[in-house]
Amino acid sequence: MALVALLVVCAVIALVMQSDRDTSTEAKRRSIAVAQTFAHSPGVVQALRTPDPTKVLQPLTEAGRRSAGVDFIVVMNTKGIRYTHPMPSKIGKRFVGTIGPSLAGKVYTESVHGPLGHEVQATVPIDDAQGHVVALVSAGLKVKNVTSEMDRQLPLILAAGAVALVVASGVTILVGRWLRRQTRSLAPDEMTRMYEHHDTVLHSVREGVLIVGEDGRLLLANDEARRLLELPPEAEGRHVRELSGLDADMVELLDSGRTATDEVHFAGGRLLAVNQRPTERPGCPQGIVMTLRDSTELQAVSGRAEVTRERLELLYDAGLGIGTTLDVVRTADELARVAVPRFADFVTVDLADAVLHGEEPAPTATDLRRVAVSGIRDDHPLYEKGRLIDFVPSTPQARGYGGRSELVADLTTADGWFAQDPQRTRQILDFGIHSLIAAPIRARGVVLGIANFWRSKREPFDAEELSLAEELVARAAVSIDNARRYTREHALAVTLQRSLLPRALPEQSALDVAYRYLPAQSGVSGDWFDVIPLPGSRVALAVGDVVGHGLHAAATMGRLRTAVHNFATLDLPPDELLGHLDDLVGRIDQDEAGAEPAAEIVGATCLYAIYDPVTRRCVMARAGHLAPALVLPDGTAEFLDLPAGPPLGLGGMPFQTAEAEIPEGSRLVLYTDGLVEDRRRDLDEGMELLRRALAGHPGRSPEESCRAVLGELLPERPKDDVALLVAETRALPADRVADWDVPREPAAVSGMRLAVSERLEQWGLAELGFGMELVLSELITNAIRYGSDPVHVRLIHDRTLICEVADGSSTSPHLRYAATTDEGGRGLFLVSQLAERWGTRYTPQGKVIWAELALPDLTEALPLEVPDM
Repeated sequence: MALVALLVVCAVIALVMQSDRDTSTEAKRRSIAVAQTFAHSPGVVQALRTPDPTKVLQPLTEAGRRSAGVDFIVVMNTKGIRYTHPMPSKIGKRFVGTIGPSLAGKVYTESVHGPLGHEVQATVPIDDAQGHVVALVSAGLKVKNVTSEMDRQLPLILAAGAVALVVASGVTILVGRWLRRQTRSLAPDEMTRMYEHHDTVLHSVREGVLIVGEDGRLLLANDEARRLLELPPEAEGRHVRELSGLDADMVELLDSGRTATDEVHFAGGRLLAVNQRPTERPGCPQGIVMTLRDSTELQAVSGRAEVTRERLELLYDAGLGIGTTLDVVRTADELARVAVPRFADFVTVDLADAVLHGEEPAPTATDLRRVAVSGIRDDHPLYEKGRLIDFVPSTPQARGYGGRSELVADLTTADGWFAQDPQRTRQILDFGIHSLIAAPIRARGVVLGIANFWRSKREPFDAEELSLAEELVARAAVSIDNARRYTREHALAVTLQRSLLPRALPEQSALDVAYRYLPAQSGVSGDWFDVIPLPGSRVALAVGDVVGHGLHAAATMGRLRTAVHNFATLDLPPDELLGHLDDLVGRIDQDEAGAEPAAEIVGATCLYAIYDPVTRRCVMARAGHLAPALVLPDGTAEFLDLPAGPPLGLGGMPFQTAEAEIPEGSRLVLYTDGLVEDRRRDLDEGMELLRRALAGHPGRSPEESCRAVLGELLPERPKDDVALLVAETRALPADRVADWDVPREPAAVSGMRLAVSERLEQWGLAELGFGMELVLSELITNAIRYGSDPVHVRLIHDRTLICEVADGSSTSPHLRYAATTDEGGRGLFLVSQLAERWGTRYTPQGKVIWAELALPDLTEALPLEVPDM
């Protein structure tokens, strides 16, 4: 009751202080509100500008003061001289208070001793339309009026305190009665008897109970706990670490004080289920309570359940860990690793050698290749990985290969097993391996190999574990078979792709070429390249990329490469060739879209270049492909500025050519995006790496350039296929080329025959003079008769003797068979019979008719150096 009274008195004092503060705050708030209201009232600024502001403002302030409930409203100028005041005698005198903050535009409250006594006042500025302070207004209350307001509230506060005291006293009495009801008004002897009953129950239950204090000392142990833990009689009162009968795990659990729920601990040869909770209820001493149940009879059941759980976990992990790749050897190794040491001490996997090549296995256990070995030790005497094994029919492996798993619980009694290799089997037994399961790896009714599970450090295999081994192998068999079929399909696809790519480079004298092609990890794709000899000792270089992987991309690549060869035979310039190739890709898309509505649109890029060793000029065009790199003889590397055309198949956009003069000994580098583009770097970074790999080695051969570029840009197997072509340019010596301008007169033919004969004698080819004269006469005669100016003849001594006759006409002669009665029409027939090849190519100035005659001795031609790829 005294505490309640003290609390009520404190509350009354607090309310009085709060009322005083609230009254003062309210007085300041009212003063500010009245002053601001008057300062913003209409007409105040105009009144201040009149000759006598007091005459206008004094009645207004008095009326506002009485209506607002304040003691005064004073209007003053910016120097503090009053215009109004409740006491007229104070008008015209200086205001008592601080006006500086208000002149700065702020509201200022203060308590001062003014004309009315102790006052609480608020001063605010009066602003004109431009925001300038033109006057001040102050409103406030006398402190005694504020105090009287608080005095009027004091009786109410005291009355409330008295009521609270009465109510609290009543509640205290009610709570006391409630507590007596809760204890049932027990007397001391009755409480003693109740605790005796609780003690009897505590020591009679078949569940052990331990109570440990906050300091780690044992406070209580019932009879069942003493029996289960074999505690000494004087255990209570001692620290749990001093009790020798407790197991170390049990002592650690009691000493930690953590919460435990049905944890299993071994103590005194018993399996105990332990629960532990801290005593955290209010009013209770701090400590922990532990309960113990003897679950020794459940040990066997729980052991079997644990074994079952481990086996299920093993099968689950096998489902996740086996078959992560489409690699036969990797899948077999995953099977071996997942079973060691959780199921077996050693695991070996033997697959039919044909399976490794994607073929169907043999029906007998011969030619089995050991592809995976895993064990708890590396010094085992089992056959090593990679060995080819022929199991004799009496071995468990050979019988298991027949389709049924073999369980050998004791290898010492397996006579048929000794027949395989007596010396090695003796080493295996001496090593300690004593039990074996040989399970066939079977998929779709076909046995692919055998999985062998060996034990040396644990109990021999039993029938239940044989079923587990079969389940493990069955899960791996599907993945191994999928990998085998993928290997077969991949080999077929690679064979197809290799057949579509160039097997050897053609003979030519204009370029020294080296190349590399690297397939992607995912298999075949559509990157390709080509080197195509053209008439006039020229050579065409092509490189392209078909988007995607698989047989579809490889087949499309083959079609495009064939088309490039056909268009190159027509001797088309690069832009026209790419235009025809673009039309072909568009037709492929239309055909496939009509056959299969869901077929993918072909995406392809191509770069086509023609190099002329006579003029050392190269004409190039590209369709969505990366620009080629040029390495000059001094080792400087740069990327050629080549107009970028759209990828093949889009149509509608013409392709542009670029022509560059390339010094002899320069290296022209063509490549696909797989060389420079990777997920770990962007395209610009890859091209800069390529430029640095090519630069700074002026004397490096094309073969060395290929090796260096791949070594620096592709340290590992690429994720995308890569085609790389490095061509070092050669120039035909000037003394191997002869040029003549021919007037369009029939008499000029004989003069050209004489000039050509002289040049052939200089070259040591006089024996070709008769045939060349006939060919040249026919070609020049046709140009004079049917062509137009200018007529030009060029003779090239290369691997063959090449004769070219150019004129300004675009009409081309055609070979025909003349009748016996025809006077003409046999000229081109003679040309075709005397020449190895002949044909026509068109130029922007007209056409060129050319013919090639074989040399009598190839050793006189320019040497050809084709690098060994």
